[in-house]
Amino acid sequence: MTHFDEAGAAVQAALDAGARYADARVMVRRTESMSARDGDVEDLGFDESAGLGVRALVGSSWGFYAVPDLSDPSARAAGRRAARIAAAGSAVPGPPVDLVPVAPIVASWASDCVVDPLGVPLSDKGDLLVRATAAARAAGADVAEANYAIWDTRKWFVSSEGHRIDQHIRECGAGVTAIAIGAGEVQRRSWPSHRGQFGTRGWELVDEIDLVGNAPRMAEEARALLTAPLCPSGETTLVLGGEQLALQIHESVGHAIELDRILGWEAAFAGTSWLDLSRLGSLRYGSDLMNITIDPTFPGALGSFGFDDEGTPAAKRHAVRAGLWVGVLAGRDSAAVAGLDYAGSVRSDGWARLPMVRMTNVGLEPGPHTLDEIIAETRDGVFMDVNRSWSIDDRRLNFQFGCEIGYEIKNGKLGRMLRNPTYTGIGPRFWQSMDMLSSETIAWGTPNCGKGQPGQVGHTGHPAAPARFTDVRVGVHG
Repeated sequence: MTHFDEAGAAVQAALDAGARYADARVMVRRTESMSARDGDVEDLGFDESAGLGVRALVGSSWGFYAVPDLSDPSARAAGRRAARIAAAGSAVPGPPVDLVPVAPIVASWASDCVVDPLGVPLSDKGDLLVRATAAARAAGADVAEANYAIWDTRKWFVSSEGHRIDQHIRECGAGVTAIAIGAGEVQRRSWPSHRGQFGTRGWELVDEIDLVGNAPRMAEEARALLTAPLCPSGETTLVLGGEQLALQIHESVGHAIELDRILGWEAAFAGTSWLDLSRLGSLRYGSDLMNITIDPTFPGALGSFGFDDEGTPAAKRHAVRAGLWVGVLAGRDSAAVAGLDYAGSVRSDGWARLPMVRMTNVGLEPGPHTLDEIIAETRDGVFMDVNRSWSIDDRRLNFQFGCEIGYEIKNGKLGRMLRNPTYTGIGPRFWQSMDMLSSETIAWGTPNCGKGQPGQVGHTGHPAAPARFTDVRVGVHG
């Protein structure tokens, strides 16, 4: 069953009501999630949602209206309401709104999926979480938690320019955490990341994570951290694991290059950006090793799709090339305002929300080294991995991160474990200090990126590999 007719009816109604452009998305999404603690399933959730959202452009203003009823009369009424909202907004004078041209496309796209995650028996999925938490408890964890989440999304998009696109996107992921409690101290270790690993793939991704096999090591490391020495304070060479570097990219690059932030459109809630459009193409963001791509075509990553929610085909482009800032995440309207000729980074988290500029897969291209080589080339430093806390200002410039685990590096070898490792810095200064980068890339998934008013939750991917940074402040500073 398709829903092009309903989307088309909404678009036509908006045009008949005076819109000069309109588009509509029908979305049907099914979700499933489960969590377990200490060998027992604690929570199981299912949800199914279906509806239509329509945008209309009148003069200099957008109008948006959404309905949960997919009947033809409801779709047409939504189109008319969207046009009326846009017309009301256009009564207030504003700069003209243009859209970067996108060729009309009739297409269908589906993400790769070997094992349908919704088709795996609930008993099997529950047993996996139970066994993972039981394994962590048996290895010494005081508390063990595990979870999985699944999203199955179908979209039908129609625009007044001639787009007719349907997509089927399946996403899932899982993780396990071991917590150890000591005298005035609590430590945690998470596998494979602090929130789990997620991707635009089937249940085969969860099988590859091997929650049960890795749970005991997480428990043992959490227990060891209780008595490990604190991370020392001072300036040193910092080596970051790929999982932590993924969040560093997300917070200090991905959000900073969102064009709506740069233009000030998100200032009320999500903040702005330290980047100035007049320096696009000339600003040095990082060292020559820093090559950041915006790539929704990255196979299996959580920010992958065939077309964004404006019908723009997925395409790879650089945000940073050899350390220079050269690209942004943009939508058709923001790109036109900025004088750019590309868009492709607009999505919403559901049919009832207005599409907005969101990260896709924003990540580092591989470097020339391996983690072993990076460690071997480091005389004195600290290795940190797996995020525990994060803080960054609303311009995405000054930051501080805490990690779950650290290790001393002495004379090219990993030494003693370090407790509560933290580091702090300023975005461009930090990225300019990157002098070694591994080729061992993993596309880490972030399923909880918040942005917008009303708030929306985005799914983003961040290809990253271990890297080294010089003269970084680490530890707690008075």
